[in-house]
Amino acid sequence: MQFINPPGAPKPTSSYSQGVLVSASATRLIISGQVGVAPDGTVKQGMRAQTEQLFANMKAVLQAAGMDAGHVVKIVTYCTRPLETGVVREVRSDFFGSHTPASTFLIVPALANPDFLIEIEAEAIRED
Repeated sequence: MQFINPPGAPKPTSSYSQGVLVSASATRLIISGQVGVAPDGTVKQGMRAQTEQLFANMKAVLQAAGMDAGHVVKIVTYCTRPLETGVVREVRSDFFGSHTPASTFLIVPALANPDFLIEIEAEAIRED
């Protein structure tokens, strides 16, 4: 995989890449939107807690497929609180470290459950 931030495109404003180039011989994992619900079904309270929980859920899905955060090539974030995007970016950076997948961040009025503040879906690739 090659993460691309060419000089002809704007510099990313946080930890993401403008593009990701993947060879055709790879295993692809599409991860459904993850939310701040713990394995016991409880919804975490607050943006930080929900974001941390959804990344823990994502990690579990990745591990079940024999992958880790470094295999994630794209995430889409749906956030209901525009004033808390900084918290989301902090938790995302803690999860990915120096890894910078392609990213889209959307502010939405609501999610499937009114208690959900954030949802993130992802795509991961493991080159064969």
